[in-house]
Amino acid sequence: MHFLDQAKIFLKSGAGGPGAVSFRREKYIEYGGPDGGNGGKGGDIVFEAVQGLNTLIDFRYAQHFKAKRGNHGQGKDRTGAGAPDLVVKVPLGTQVLSEDKEEVLADFTEVGQRLVFLEGGMGGRGNASYKSSTNRAPRQHQPGEPGEEMWVWLRLKLLADVGLLGLPNAGKSTFINQVSNAKAKVGHYAFTTLVPKLGVVTHKGREFVLADIPGLIEGAAEGAGIGDRFLGHIERCRVLIHLIDISGDDPAEAYRTVNAELEAYGSELADKPQVVALNKLDLADQELGEAFAEELLAAGADKVFPISGATGAGTGELLDALLGYLPDHTSTETKTVEVEDSSDDSNPEWSPI
Repeated sequence: MHFLDQAKIFLKSGAGGPGAVSFRREKYIEYGGPDGGNGGKGGDIVFEAVQGLNTLIDFRYAQHFKAKRGNHGQGKDRTGAGAPDLVVKVPLGTQVLSEDKEEVLADFTEVGQRLVFLEGGMGGRGNASYKSSTNRAPRQHQPGEPGEEMWVWLRLKLLADVGLLGLPNAGKSTFINQVSNAKAKVGHYAFTTLVPKLGVVTHKGREFVLADIPGLIEGAAEGAGIGDRFLGHIERCRVLIHLIDISGDDPAEAYRTVNAELEAYGSELADKPQVVALNKLDLADQELGEAFAEELLAAGADKVFPISGATGAGTGELLDALLGYLPDHTSTETKTVEVEDSSDDSNPEWSPI
């Protein structure tokens, strides 16, 4: 399935049905009289957040959503049937933006959340409603109110408890595969991850959702690399894992580069709690790792966790630290895969600094 996190769609609610012009023609009923019924109400446009969707790809192929109009009124004072609502199902975390993307019109953060976005037009009055003592045989009626219409943008921000970020080739895909049920693509080149990935982590009886986004490079806020468009998917995370490659040229500079891009992006991302992990421990000795950890602490990190996404070393302590930022009953309805604590106590590595 292709990932799509933005889509522009057209919405139009149903028009109201016209009222009827009708007169009674029954035997033994003197003079008869008007009996035209009112028109039915047009269908509403309703948004509903549903579980199980994590992309807006369906809206690439279906971009116009038009509700049906109400039925017209009929004789014998029969009101026309109202049209059914048109329900647009969107993934959890979807925002509805105005056409110019300047205003957030709706934000869906809970499963089952529904919102009547555009109301259908009211049905028109039939001629029976115009009858009065001075107008015994009215022939006027109303055509029914028109529906509302507008273009909107849908923007998806995946809902996750923990966000995973770092430079390209920092080992994020390997890490999320190690600790969760995700099956992210892994390769020995930059930008292996082109779209966000979600994984469910189960650790010590607790469960939380981990989101991996494509790597950031210097200048991402100006569009360098893949840019910063996917940072929106970690805006709602409670804590971020900042993964740094221990085999890189300058881990401290990598740390500063990513944080500078978070600051440039805004939305208070730079203020979120970060758990810094020095990854690929299996490619360096303890002395080198400790030296790099000291540099990261000097660069602003509160604590550094040495880990290996490939072997699982140190991941248990890292997950322990994450639980302190999450609610006691963090859970998800997504199908999960049990993940064991893969740290090797029989061969302990150096501890977090």
